[in-house]
Amino acid sequence: MTRTCLTAAALILGTVPAFAADKAAIVDTYADIAHAAYSDSLSTAETLKSAIDALVADPSQETLDAAREAWIAAREPYQQTEAYRFGNAIVDDWEGKVNAWPLDEGLIDYVDASYGGPTDENELAALNVIGNPQVTIAGSEVDATEITPALIADTLNEADGIETNVARGYHAIEFLLWGQDLNGTEPGAGDRPYTDFAQGDNCTNGNCDRRADYLVAATDLLLTDLQEMVDAWGEGGDARAEVTANPNAGIVAMLTGMGSLSYGEQAGERMRLGLMLNDPEEEHDCFSDNTHRSHYNDGLGVQNVYLGTYTRVDGSVVEGPSLSDLVAETDPALDDEMKARLDTTMAALTALSDAAEGGFAYDQMLEAGNAEGEALVMAGVDGLIDQTRSIERIVTALELDSIQFEGSDSLDNPDAVFQ
Repeated sequence: MTRTCLTAAALILGTVPAFAADKAAIVDTYADIAHAAYSDSLSTAETLKSAIDALVADPSQETLDAAREAWIAAREPYQQTEAYRFGNAIVDDWEGKVNAWPLDEGLIDYVDASYGGPTDENELAALNVIGNPQVTIAGSEVDATEITPALIADTLNEADGIETNVARGYHAIEFLLWGQDLNGTEPGAGDRPYTDFAQGDNCTNGNCDRRADYLVAATDLLLTDLQEMVDAWGEGGDARAEVTANPNAGIVAMLTGMGSLSYGEQAGERMRLGLMLNDPEEEHDCFSDNTHRSHYNDGLGVQNVYLGTYTRVDGSVVEGPSLSDLVAETDPALDDEMKARLDTTMAALTALSDAAEGGFAYDQMLEAGNAEGEALVMAGVDGLIDQTRSIERIVTALELDSIQFEGSDSLDNPDAVFQ
């Protein structure tokens, strides 16, 4: 995905006044929420793993549907962790392992003829490693007879240095569970048949054993990757140690993640860009038509960081001293403004999610001339932009040096989108 970053996130602090609110405790809450959310991501991925094992052992519509439901459930806590990107180098360096998008799915498996073949940008776009146990990558012969987590991680992912050769993570698994969504801006997700995992004469589209092997290996790899981030935010973990070592820098990391996700990443690259292009391929969860929930949970993750609270998948709550406490102490009106704008954004994202759950698919919202869909998407975009402006005012109120947030041509230079 092409992003336009205004500048690298600034971590230089100005003179910071003393506050009664304990900034070290605020950063501890931030780390505690990260550990809880990544732990929930891991536990829901373990449930997904069990469902995928059941699908592979006994392919049926029931076991495929169960695996799809488990994938959707696993996305709920994970998307709330995205507010930890941009401000934490450890998360940014790792995130592409689990959530990179978009992906050229023809690298992994068979695709519809309309997908096309190799392109000037990616000669591996239709490699189909599931269908070809011997492949050539960057001029070298690769033995893909056995599909393992190591093959996926070390050889296939970002093969030939191309970002869209995404072979691992949630979206590779999503593609294998749903297949391509060929409905354009009409309703409907991907519709891969369960017989794509059947054995013997019941197998459809060939290579069902290898497809099952790939799905299992990709899921095993996801569990390993999520465990890495759980450990990083646990007691003694590198991410926790880095963000808590200097509470002032920790506050900057929190605001950097909130602003960059709100503005350039979500409002821009994930929402406004797809609407400008009227392109369902710009959906974040394009195979499953689950994009509306990803948008909702991204917004919720930002709110979690500001309020210092996170509701776990078991219903328990992790909470503590918050950024809101800190801002309220220095400028109560600004804190009220920020909370109101977060509420406005979440109301817009809730309306978008509810509409999609009610049958108005996100694909349809992106259709050219669909005024109702445009209004739903733009309400979310506008809310995210407005809350970013409040975050900028918070930076000033706390007397921090300027933090430049992630940008997007769709917001900053719209004409460039069509060049």
